Amino acid sequence: MAPTVVTLLLATILVAFNSCGEVTARPAVIVVGAGMSGISAAKTLSEAGIKNILILEATDRIGGRMHKVQFGGLNVEMGANWVEGVNGQEVNPIWTMAKKLKLRTFYSDYSNLSSNIYQQTDGLYKSSIAQVAVERAENNSDAGADFSKTLAPSGLDDISVLSFQRLQQHVPSTPLDMVVDYYSYDYEFAEPPRVTSLQNTQPLPTFANFGEDVYFVADQRGYESVVYDLAGQFLVTDGRGNIVDPRLKLGKVSYQTRGKKGQQTCKSPEHRYVTRIACNANGYITLQVVREISYSKGGVIVKTEDGTTYASDYVMVSASVGVLQTELIKFQPDLPAWKILAIYQFDMAIYTKIFLKFPYTFWPTGKGTEFFLYATGKRGYYPVWQQFEAQYPDANVLLVTVTDDESRRIEQQPDNVTKAEAMQVLRNMFGKNIPEATDILVPKWWSNRFYKGTFSNWPIGVNKYEYDQIRSSNFLFNEKRHLWEEFTSPESTRANIIMVMFTVLSSQVEDAVLILYFINKHASGALKLDFQHGSGRFDFNGIAFPNFLS
Repeated sequence: MAPTVVTLLLATILVAFNSCGEVTARPAVIVVGAGMSGISAAKTLSEAGIKNILILEATDRIGGRMHKVQFGGLNVEMGANWVEGVNGQEVNPIWTMAKKLKLRTFYSDYSNLSSNIYQQTDGLYKSSIAQVAVERAENNSDAGADFSKTLAPSGLDDISVLSFQRLQQHVPSTPLDMVVDYYSYDYEFAEPPRVTSLQNTQPLPTFANFGEDVYFVADQRGYESVVYDLAGQFLVTDGRGNIVDPRLKLGKVSYQTRGKKGQQTCKSPEHRYVTRIACNANGYITLQVVREISYSKGGVIVKTEDGTTYASDYVMVSASVGVLQTELIKFQPDLPAWKILAIYQFDMAIYTKIFLKFPYTFWPTGKGTEFFLYATGKRGYYPVWQQFEAQYPDANVLLVTVTDDESRRIEQQPDNVTKAEAMQVLRNMFGKNIPEATDILVPKWWSNRFYKGTFSNWPIGVNKYEYDQIRSSNFLFNEKRHLWEEFTSPESTRANIIMVMFTVLSSQVEDAVLILYFINKHASGALKLDFQHGSGRFDFNGIAFPNFLS
């Protein structure tokens, strides 16, 4: 339940363009990453007539942080799990995609939360007492949204959510107030109020634009099927729907176990939940990982970890801010200082969904019991729980969510220690005679070098100008800012939207449109685009963008 990544666009001056449908030695555009953002961008380019593209994905699948895994006889989501922003005035395009595929979704009803808040050791809080805390938090949030609208559009007057709580003389300090505060902010943004921007999160445009309803995806095909559906609309597939298009290059992974001759194997941190994977002589997995991007006015050279080199005219990098803050991808020459500073200012938050499997159900079930909170003096300690009576009948699975520092701590300890901690919390809530969990699933997005977290949070001190700097082309920054004036104006909300999946869709589609513009500009009329919209705008999956070619 939360915002997601900010993306980076690197564009160089076009040297040549080949409109054939096959990948050549020099594709027009290389897209780094095959998550929702990368696939959406590639689809936009393909539909505009640019077939000569190449998608490089480090892992052996597409979908990015939309990733299902088997657990307890079910496919569960390690990453994105909700469609946020439904039943409002505007239609959320992700919701449209989910409905098209008839994904199993369930309305998340938090209205009875005050009846499901547990004290550290003494059972449930009285609902009347808990309701006071919930209403106080809701009123404070509404006041924060109103105050946010009075701040200067420049962002120079922005304050943290915690600063506003201080203005309201309401800084949560009791276990009850702290867990309600955690549910209100950390559970949404994966970081505490002290670091979260008030102006850019209150009100959250996701809900303001698309509606306040939230739906949990519990489909055995996985939430990732949305990405596969998009990919199948422009990439070649076989009779079974598998993608066989040579324009998509995945990391090749060999799933081998120790053979009779004692073949050495190692466990890949990127494939923690797959099995053991064959290693090379140095004990590492050889995947197709982009490690270096050299760019100039003559084009782009992309080098991967296995030594392969690709040349292109443009490259789009859909890696997360967390990855860009590491040295996984080296840029030659270095990115400009203004871009590096903008990248480093954003936070890559960590949102960890821990699944526990039990032999039978011992927690409350029925209407109004899906979500429950655990209040303790240690803020964020196994605080938000969810039971799946409706989504996964008879599965006997619980989900507990932790974030931020607790996520980092838990990722660095053995899973059996995490299970023991979670079990103690459950015993505190439901008594010492509950059964032991038979299995646990602990996603480790922060430790994974291909993600370094789950999504970006908008911190205090970063304005929309700096946000746009992250996404801007190095050589054409000023031109891009002129072109996108409509989307960065104070009246626009498009630049604000940083929700679960919508932003990675919209921002990379926007970047793909810019590449179309630059290709058209520098190809001397070699490329003609017709979006068949006489209004000077075109539409992609319900999202309207300026048509720069009209």
